Amino acid sequence: MTERHLQPLLHDLVGVVHAPTSALGDAAGQLRPHGVQGAFHADARVLSRAELRLDEREPEPIGHGAAGPDSARFVGLARWLGDATPDPTVRVERTRRAGPRGLTEEIVVSSTATEPVHTTVTVDLACDLAPIEQVKTGHAIAPLAAEAGGPGRVRWAADGLTVTVTGEGSTVDATGERTAAPRLSWPVTVDPGTSVTLRWRLAVTDPRAVVTAAPAEPGWAEPQVAADDRRLLRLLDRSLADLRGLRLAEPAHPEDVFLGAGVPWFLTLFGRDSLWAARMMLPLGTDLAAGTLRVLARRQGTRVDPATGEQPGKILHELRRHEFAPNEGLRLPPAYYGTVDATMLWVSLLHDAWRWGLPADQVEPLLPHLEAALRWLGEHADADGDGFVEYVDTTGHGLANQGWKDSGDAVRFRDGRLAAPPIVLAEVQGYAYRAATDGADLLEAFGRPGADRWRGYADRLAGRFRSTFWVDGRHGPQPALALDRNKRPVDSLTSNIGHLLGTGLLSDAESAQVAALLATEAMAGGFGLRTMSTDDAGFSALSYHCGSIWAHDTAIVLAGLARDGHRAAALRLADGLLAAAEAFDYRLPELYGGDDRATLGRPVPYPAACRPQAWSAAASVLLLQAFLGVYPDVPNGRVGLRPLAGPELGALSATGLRVAGAPVTASVDHTGHPTVKDLPTPLQTTHLPRIPHPRTPSPAAPTAPTRRS
Repeated sequence: MTERHLQPLLHDLVGVVHAPTSALGDAAGQLRPHGVQGAFHADARVLSRAELRLDEREPEPIGHGAAGPDSARFVGLARWLGDATPDPTVRVERTRRAGPRGLTEEIVVSSTATEPVHTTVTVDLACDLAPIEQVKTGHAIAPLAAEAGGPGRVRWAADGLTVTVTGEGSTVDATGERTAAPRLSWPVTVDPGTSVTLRWRLAVTDPRAVVTAAPAEPGWAEPQVAADDRRLLRLLDRSLADLRGLRLAEPAHPEDVFLGAGVPWFLTLFGRDSLWAARMMLPLGTDLAAGTLRVLARRQGTRVDPATGEQPGKILHELRRHEFAPNEGLRLPPAYYGTVDATMLWVSLLHDAWRWGLPADQVEPLLPHLEAALRWLGEHADADGDGFVEYVDTTGHGLANQGWKDSGDAVRFRDGRLAAPPIVLAEVQGYAYRAATDGADLLEAFGRPGADRWRGYADRLAGRFRSTFWVDGRHGPQPALALDRNKRPVDSLTSNIGHLLGTGLLSDAESAQVAALLATEAMAGGFGLRTMSTDDAGFSALSYHCGSIWAHDTAIVLAGLARDGHRAAALRLADGLLAAAEAFDYRLPELYGGDDRATLGRPVPYPAACRPQAWSAAASVLLLQAFLGVYPDVPNGRVGLRPLAGPELGALSATGLRVAGAPVTASVDHTGHPTVKDLPTPLQTTHLPRIPHPRTPSPAAPTAPTRRS
């Protein structure tokens, strides 16, 4: 039987992160030499083992928890030591703290025994310097030989990376059989009612890393929030702490901060992920958006290169120090451009940051990059000239799917068949429409030509979409997920259509119908929004993109529903997402199972999901904005108000949001009445039409004829 190498499971591991360093261990605090456990720096595993023992025995774990934004504490017992009583008398606490260039551990052995306790504490280490893609495949990687580097110190070096572990006051055994498994040792005596503290630290020198640590303090505000629903407060607190740890910069431009996508697989620059996360964070200021825009603008495509997917004006997909090749079929170059949507998301982030108050002197230097992105949309995004944005991997070793659902089986017909490329995704047409209108607004506001051209492009795209994408579905008319190679509508019902909300591509009636579809039990019966309807043959609750639930996807759709006025559907998704947050101890994973709520009464983990993950954490800020209903348009001097909070979610207030760079307070009372204070002059609030009381949206036929697949 052929051996299968499976991606390691990590849903029950405990992580700490201070990008670009992260660590994943088990619930006992051990870093064991298997799976994805270990300490990582950027995209290399710098420590594959750190196992604690007392007298060659492991402490018995009894609990663990966060000890700060970048730390975790583990509590265990050494019941073979101390008094022979039913109550334990020797306790072991282990606190792990990630730093930008390594991590530290503090081990505290305390005793309430009546006699002194004598024990030898050891930590067994290993280092394999495995690239993250090798770890992801589940292959076993042999540890490297270590060398003693002085008192209490052990060292590994290869490929320009140097890893050093130092145990304060320890002795090191790194000879013979211990060359591949060096040991730190401390003989200790703990007197009654006292404790002994031991420390060791990991330091990494990595001059070839393509990412580096961000400045000490985040560039966003940390608002003071009061809410009747305490789940939102806990989610925000944990998410903002995680986001602090996910901040990264390029070594040559440490002032421009962006968010790494997630631990452990994607702790680097990802165009789509970093853009969406920065967009969700706009209520807390525009600095993160500005840094993300500038980082990606510097790497904007300038030539046609089929091997990397680069095209003039195109925005990068991901950046690594070397080729990313987790399997024989997938080989991505270090700088890879295989994304169909990041370029349009870049345009809309620039527009939205401008609307939130990004100063003109920061917008203007980016306008040439805006024009280049729009040229890409007009000249390269539509390879066959049919008026839609499409993608196809021409190399045979790139991403087969290049939307946010980028797994190979993500685009399926209702009967489960895979769609053949080139693929025209529904949500990408919405992004294109929005980018064209956003770009037109910016060009016009800054006195640059082309606004009329892009508004005309958007109008034509909307007409084509209306006549081509709508199909008859189980729950009435629906936009297809995509068009396949032969321009046949891919007729499965998926969350992709929710991304059309708020883009301007849909009419009011079409928006209402999409809301009704998303509110069905088949889509919203889990803890959030399923990526695919349970009615479709391709549905699987633990499929990466065909039935699972993604926190960012649910939040984006929820925000679109709220802004478009579909209160009932938005509230249902909000309840599911907050319930999921509670179940995951308020650290929302990248994704989780799309099972019915009744299956376990809590969401089923997706066992290989990143956690923490940037756009899952940033989704908490998007929830806060949707609940408060604050929609600034600083260039036009107004702030629209349409809150989701009120009778169902309770009262809510946030002090320290940022509009036009100024701290403001937004609140919603129990009746749903919104108030914004301290807006800078001359901004004025405008109450958008009130969202009706919750009810099931009635299906509405689209405003143009539908077609069957």
